[in-house]
Amino acid sequence: MKKRSRTDLFLILCGILIWFLTDAARIRLWAAEALVLCGKSVIPALFPFLVVSSLLVSLGFGEWLSPYLAGLMAPLFRLPGLASSALVLGLVGGYPVGAQTAADLYRQHLLTREEAERLLTFCNNSNPVFLVSVLGVGVFGSVRTGVLLWLIHVLSALLVGLFFRSHGKTADRRQPRSLPCRAVSLPVAFVAAVRSSATGMLSVCAFVTLFYVLAAPLQALGGRLGPALVGVVELFSLTPLLTPDLFGFVLAAGCVGWGGLSVLCQTAAVLDGTNLSLRPCLLGKLTQGLLSAVLAALVWWYLL
Repeated sequence: MKKRSRTDLFLILCGILIWFLTDAARIRLWAAEALVLCGKSVIPALFPFLVVSSLLVSLGFGEWLSPYLAGLMAPLFRLPGLASSALVLGLVGGYPVGAQTAADLYRQHLLTREEAERLLTFCNNSNPVFLVSVLGVGVFGSVRTGVLLWLIHVLSALLVGLFFRSHGKTADRRQPRSLPCRAVSLPVAFVAAVRSSATGMLSVCAFVTLFYVLAAPLQALGGRLGPALVGVVELFSLTPLLTPDLFGFVLAAGCVGWGGLSVLCQTAAVLDGTNLSLRPCLLGKLTQGLLSAVLAALVWWYLL
């Protein structure tokens, strides 16, 4: 890091520390609200998916799924069929299940580094429960609107995968018609899955709490700028600020596609211990956010 950049970073961090000290009462209140959010929403919605997805990968879910989806993953995304497990689990389990699954596949040497980073551009997604229940019903008062948000999210993720299909080199491998699932002890795999998921869950809640606090003052900006900036930082904090109109719909779709800085840090946490770069995921989420916003605008004018 250059000396000027380091100085600027120190000044910013010192400014944040002074803010925390001078506004300690509200900081504690916002942190408490974030922890309640984690306890009531984040952990119940995410922890079971983290455990099951980790267990599936350990038991060979990717190898089992490979022959069924290899015909789509290879020509469309230049990835082996077993990579489909990260895409499927990411779409069902939500952030950061897809990234964790891709990292697990890489750790177990089932994907090359280039393949894992290509997969990271589009496998890390929000779950349908948040889109349909929290946003669709809670914000827009309509299951149909939530389903449309989910379809936009899935379509934009697949389009990102197509867009980044040329990222990196592809291993010259001959994919067998079927791959035998590994003979792993279920009790051992289960214990390891719970332990690793608990560690990952702790990181997720820590980032949600921190970015919830950092995003709280942005809510006071009001208008359209405040919600937009909050959505860039932290997704859960955006929900009560959304309005059931065109702007709210486009902002919801775009921010869910992007995920927020909090999700990006959660992804970095699950990639810890690998040499996988976060840059492909960052570029993929930026692209997905823009695509989602454009698709949402089109859907609003033609279907809603």
